[in-house]
Amino acid sequence: MTGPDTPPSVASSGSESRRELHYFTLYRLFEAALLCLAAFSPVGIMLGGADPSLLSRLIAVGYLLASGALFFSGRRGHIVRQAAIGVSVDIIVAALAIGAQPGVASGVAMMLLFNIGAAALLLPLRVGMAAAASAGTALLAQHLWHLFSGDAPRQPTVEILMFGISYLALASLTTLVGRQVRLSQALAARRGSQAESLAEVNELIIRRMRTGVLLVDGNDEILLANEAAILQVGSAGEGRRLLATAAPELDLRLRRWKRDGRMDATPLQLAPDLPEVLPRFAQLLAEGDQVLVFLDDAELASRRAETLTLATLGRFSASLAHEIRNPLAAISYATQLLEESREIPESDRRLLEIIYQQTRRMNGIIEDVLSLARRERAQPEHVDLAEFTRKFVEDYQQTQPLEQDTLEARTTKTPIPCLVDQRQLQQAVTALVHNARIYGRMPGEPARIELHAHLDPKDAPLLDVIDHGPGIPEAVAAQLFRPFFTTSSHGTGLGLYIARELCLASQANLQHVPRPAGGCCFRIRLASARTITTH
Repeated sequence: MTGPDTPPSVASSGSESRRELHYFTLYRLFEAALLCLAAFSPVGIMLGGADPSLLSRLIAVGYLLASGALFFSGRRGHIVRQAAIGVSVDIIVAALAIGAQPGVASGVAMMLLFNIGAAALLLPLRVGMAAAASAGTALLAQHLWHLFSGDAPRQPTVEILMFGISYLALASLTTLVGRQVRLSQALAARRGSQAESLAEVNELIIRRMRTGVLLVDGNDEILLANEAAILQVGSAGEGRRLLATAAPELDLRLRRWKRDGRMDATPLQLAPDLPEVLPRFAQLLAEGDQVLVFLDDAELASRRAETLTLATLGRFSASLAHEIRNPLAAISYATQLLEESREIPESDRRLLEIIYQQTRRMNGIIEDVLSLARRERAQPEHVDLAEFTRKFVEDYQQTQPLEQDTLEARTTKTPIPCLVDQRQLQQAVTALVHNARIYGRMPGEPARIELHAHLDPKDAPLLDVIDHGPGIPEAVAAQLFRPFFTTSSHGTGLGLYIARELCLASQANLQHVPRPAGGCCFRIRLASARTITTH
């Protein structure tokens, strides 16, 4: 736990503070060696003017041993404690050296300036100021001792006071400078860590994004490629190689874009077994020659365009609903009145029947389009799928003219519990039965449709809408649930799409199941009442 005066990162064994302590102890060792040199060689006589005493030599040797111990112990242990012990030893040795050999007092006091300043970098402010005050007090005490003992001091009193003030000023200054340096280092470390984290996140996003990204230099060499690009370009896109080798068609488009600056929006298939992509190019730097190549999945782009189209159509159709329905209702009503008139010749009644049928067909188209705009929240409820199937067939037979067509329910006597919005399920099954009556019949024969409610091996409730028609080709089956896709000139291509959306809203899944024996099967897999709970 550090206080407000503790320099950041000093209390902990940080690498920066540990390195500063290492240089500080190394400098102290150099000072001790210099002091020994002055005590045991003619250098001391030249510096001090007198032969060093035995006490001076003992102090020098003791300081050298203490400095060596502090140097080796500084590699571990608490940094603040090490710095405090070291500066205390410096002050004690300085006071003893000045007392044993007064002639070197100015030099020792000058050398002590660095020790005080270096220690203040590693110590809290109060401890650093206390060390500076102790050093000044020690010098002043030695000066007063010589003054009152009758020895004439070689330094004036004002010089000793100036050294004391310098110690305090240097300790406070280095403490503040050290604090600012450590704050800047901590901030730089945090910013660097954040930058590294953001770089890793960006790299992960680019690597995992579904849009392929290639970095191509001025020589058309692939420098980088994310996972999606490797999948779209194929194995030829791995490693550093020329774009012309990996994807020749893409290289041609890139060259045209560099030359003309125009983007070709035509989907491109880079290999027979790969999906189509929409290439886009962007200059990496304004004056650079590196280009980013974005490979968008053409199918995803088509789906996004379909979503925008459906949303626009929904808003537009909602505004036109009343404008179309009102005159359509008037036409239908007038047609029915004309059919009741006895003045209409029998030859013209067929024309009235055609008008009435077409108005009903137009009303059905309007209902399909309006269903795209309705996104009502599903309200799941517990439903017996077996009972629902039987009741649906009864209601459909009573309300819809089947003529020669047949609709049967095939289910178990035991209940099949499920959780679904019954109204939305009713709409989805109605759309599937209507689709089966149109497309699920053999030429010249009536449609035979079955609703089969049962459980799969995992006890999931299933509802199959089965017809005995010609079936659906494999090429067409892949596009069955796309909006506006139809194989008939009279259809809107919205029936199956709306049925699937209604199922998804009720946590159900609608899929096409091929039948080897012929015919077609649309299966609705519903949520089991035992595994799904409402919120």
